[in-house]
Amino acid sequence: MTAAAVPGVDAPAPAAGRRLASIRPDLLPVAAMVPAGSRVLDVGCDRGDLLDHLWREKRVDGRGIEISHEGVRACIARGLSVIQGDADTDLADFPSDAFDCVILSQTLQTVTAPRPVLRHLVRIGRTAIVSFPNFGYWRVRAALALKGRMPVTSGLPATWYDTPNIHLCTIRDFVALAAEVGISIDRSLIVRRSGRVAERPPGAWANLVGEYAIFRLSRAA
Repeated sequence: MTAAAVPGVDAPAPAAGRRLASIRPDLLPVAAMVPAGSRVLDVGCDRGDLLDHLWREKRVDGRGIEISHEGVRACIARGLSVIQGDADTDLADFPSDAFDCVILSQTLQTVTAPRPVLRHLVRIGRTAIVSFPNFGYWRVRAALALKGRMPVTSGLPATWYDTPNIHLCTIRDFVALAAEVGISIDRSLIVRRSGRVAERPPGAWANLVGEYAIFRLSRAA
């Protein structure tokens, strides 16, 4: 995969897709952060639901990178401009400032090396949007404290032996990592179990009640 194959190619109109709210509760607030008409790279785009929505609702110049054959085929069938690639190895091929916004939704916890991936996000895009399931959420803590077992929640639906997640973190863990690698947090949201979205500073309360966390990031000045 080369970065030259990604930017600047007009994609055909995508086929109609499902409503984001019925797919995953973090996708609509992620989409709301993306400026209309911007150049967007969705890393780990799965079957292209977010890209499809952004093209239809905000007319973005959208591209995607997805590791699974099935996801890439589904995206191409919808008319989306998506290539197969691995966030851990292939983001290095993209030039700096190639996109206005780079999205990593529910993918950070699945990558092998989160630190370099985060650095690449804010290098490739002027801003980055990252969402992930919060391992500090109170239901997760209760499952560990009361049952002594790895939690299974709506945010973490897979059992421990059948999960793609290899680097689960809490909101506080992510804030500490962002500071360590020199990334600015411009905005932070939490998504509660009900689907309600709240803009909160990423402190102890957000870490307790947020099932998902969403951050908008940029390079530190």
